[in-house]
Amino acid sequence: MDDMQFAELSSWLAEAGLAGWVETVTLKGFCERTLTLGIPIARAVVLIDTLHPIYEGRAFRWNRNEGETVLNEYGRTSEDSGRWERSPFHRLEISGESMLRRKLSSDTEAEFSIFSDLLGAGMTDYIAIANRFATEAIIGHMDCVYSSWATDAESGFDPDDITDLCRLTPMLALAVKSASLARIAGTLVETYLGRDPGRRVLEGRIARGIADRINTVLWFSDLRDYTRISDNAAPEEIIPMLDDYADAIISAIHERGGDVLKLMGDGILAIFTEDERSSACQAALASAVAARDAVAIVNRERQKEALPTTGMYLALHVGEVFYGNIGSKERLDFTVVGPAVNEVSRIAAMCRSLDQPLLVSSAFASAVGASRSRLVSVGRYALRGVGRSQDLFTLDPDSSNG
Repeated sequence: MDDMQFAELSSWLAEAGLAGWVETVTLKGFCERTLTLGIPIARAVVLIDTLHPIYEGRAFRWNRNEGETVLNEYGRTSEDSGRWERSPFHRLEISGESMLRRKLSSDTEAEFSIFSDLLGAGMTDYIAIANRFATEAIIGHMDCVYSSWATDAESGFDPDDITDLCRLTPMLALAVKSASLARIAGTLVETYLGRDPGRRVLEGRIARGIADRINTVLWFSDLRDYTRISDNAAPEEIIPMLDDYADAIISAIHERGGDVLKLMGDGILAIFTEDERSSACQAALASAVAARDAVAIVNRERQKEALPTTGMYLALHVGEVFYGNIGSKERLDFTVVGPAVNEVSRIAAMCRSLDQPLLVSSAFASAVGASRSRLVSVGRYALRGVGRSQDLFTLDPDSSNG
């Protein structure tokens, strides 16, 4: 590869990084371009750790014969850890070296688990490269971009091929790191703020006082007898219990288009913001039924292990709120505020008084449209801090399924 070709490929990698191309596209384009320049790559893998509540990292695999790049996300299981410890990348990690090269043959086949597969596919030569970050650039376990390059050329890689790959992989690593950082930012704000608030924050709505006045369906739920259970349960059981029930409830909310804004111990505040108010109400009601069923499944599983079980109290309301950034100059929260938020929390408190797992407001009952026939009044009540009394409703037991 001459200096002009190197400059052109470097420029292309910079463009990929600045444009934010996904890693699969960048790796595919890079491999195809290096092939045309005479580097006989047959297989390539790029691997980078990430910050994600489920996945440890992402691996991108390109195969010349298939012409596409495949994404594999790896987790924190013992199987994933074992695969890592048997890999050339782990050798680079513990040795601190930047490159490992092996001619593939029966003599080297047993050194790493991947070599048997590569030999079976006709590969003759293998290179693994680590492009490490400076200490201050490390995020979680993301401290490096690993890559590997295999060829089926009879004589393997020649010295110029190896030199070119070592010169080019830092720029490829930078493009991959750029895409990964953007994805990490999206994952973190979605995980900790919620899907819609996260999107709005990444769009730049981060100034204090920026808030929209919206009409929305409000969800406020918590767990029955949580205080008693937490007082009596072993401390190490509390977080797993909250995780079990939160996973069941939040999944039901997300699957029907809701956004969870806050987790407050055992409490969950969420909104449903479809354009049609009746559609948002129906989605919230469907989520309520799904969450109830999911909690029942959690209870059955926990009972098998002799663990404490509970139920869900839930209030649904519809009203106008301010939705946006609230807080100090140094610490902001993206949430909803307004009388409607206070009202839904008061209705949730009434669930205990009336021994009802679900209560919805008069405003919700009026807005829910065709599903109104599924609701039955439990009486008229004055709510603390709310200036007017109103009828509260729950699901008719004969129509609550489905």
